[in-house]
Amino acid sequence: MACVQEVRWRGSGCRLFDAIGKRYKLFWMGSKANTDGVGIFVAEKWVDSVVSVERHSEKALVLKMVLGDCLLNIFTVYAPHSGKPDEKKERFWNEVFHFVSYVPQKKWWYLLET
Repeated sequence: MACVQEVRWRGSGCRLFDAIGKRYKLFWMGSKANTDGVGIFVAEKWVDSVVSVERHSEKALVLKMVLGDCLLNIFTVYAPHSGKPDEKKERFWNEVFHFVSYVPQKKWWYLLET
């Protein structure tokens, strides 16, 4: 699994990619302006374990998958750059804290950001 930022594609979706001897599925959320965007690559062997993909914005995506008896909540976020207005940064982090708070405390979750 790998999280990526600056996908720079419009809209949202999923797409298979081939690598040497392997295949990955990218779940992504882009923007209208072909800027920003986030995504999560999942190895083909785990794709059937994905139970939902929640696309909150072009800067936040949550992928839920079941491995064994564990429900994993994988978050990928793309924080506003340091030059962006404080209001935009605050709105972003409020959004992140909002959807993280909906994960039950006994469930596993990962917040991934680069």
